[in-house]
Amino acid sequence: MNDVVVFSGSAHPALADKICGHLGVSRSPVDIKRFSNDCLQAQLLANCRQRDVYIVQPLVPPTQEHLMELLLMIDAARGASAAQITAVMPHYAYARSDKKDASRISLGGRLVADMISTAGAHRVLTMALHAPQVHGFFSTPVDHLTAIGVLADHYRGTDLTDCIVVSPDLGNAKVATQFARLLGLPVAAGAKQRISDDRVVIDSIVGDVAGRRAIVLDDEIATGGSMLELMDRLKDAGTTEASIVCTHGLFAGKAVERLRDHPFVTEVVTTDTVPPPPAWPELTVRSVSALFAEAISRIHHGRSVSSLFEGVDPTHAPPQAKLPFDDTPS
Repeated sequence: MNDVVVFSGSAHPALADKICGHLGVSRSPVDIKRFSNDCLQAQLLANCRQRDVYIVQPLVPPTQEHLMELLLMIDAARGASAAQITAVMPHYAYARSDKKDASRISLGGRLVADMISTAGAHRVLTMALHAPQVHGFFSTPVDHLTAIGVLADHYRGTDLTDCIVVSPDLGNAKVATQFARLLGLPVAAGAKQRISDDRVVIDSIVGDVAGRRAIVLDDEIATGGSMLELMDRLKDAGTTEASIVCTHGLFAGKAVERLRDHPFVTEVVTTDTVPPPPAWPELTVRSVSALFAEAISRIHHGRSVSSLFEGVDPTHAPPQAKLPFDDTPS
């Protein structure tokens, strides 16, 4: 890994240090300055010429500040003649702006993807995009990782009697089904309708959850509004308790108080794709640093990364059924 250089902005240097630890390299320094007119400047303080550069920067609040830092660092690496530049975004915040669901609305997911490509990134490494179609917004190759294997490890070895995996909405049901396969559990889903950014309505629960303990899987928790609504519906349907697990634990606004003090919630589990809230010591955080380090190593050495996309270890889950093409008579 001598030709690998890893930089980080101010969004999540702790995760970058963990990734570097797994890679056996040191995080290279960056000097980010703010001028009197509020403009930012980024200077990479390590040689990049003809080297494989990775810039770790999740898009977390203040999102616009961290996005601009990322663009400036990519531009600096391009100007320094880097052989390959990979934007490592464990959390891509603009993935939620992925459709035209109102008149004259912007598509931030595609616009920001274009900006990252224009700045000079040759590749993007990310995790758990809000919707699969966001992958197609990028004109550069995207390696899209999943954390469900890491999250399943938290529950493996615990008592899962009478447990059921629950997706907050039908759109996330496919990932929830994959997660349930890892643990050998049934799956259910909520029928959700989003009213606004922080308000949703869940009409019903699809699946039998009565008398069961729910493991609620979501890709992202921001304000926690969807979770509160789902907790009410699960309680009405006869669920005894709920464990909440997500990849991106943003916990904005009053989310920490809402979830930490909820009598129906036994635990909340997340990953370190974003910095955890400091005022929640009971929060369980699973690190995805080893997964990102493995992906970086494979990209650098020209090896396949596809096995990291599925997150389903065949030793813990049966292979998915395939069409019998091989059995078709010739």
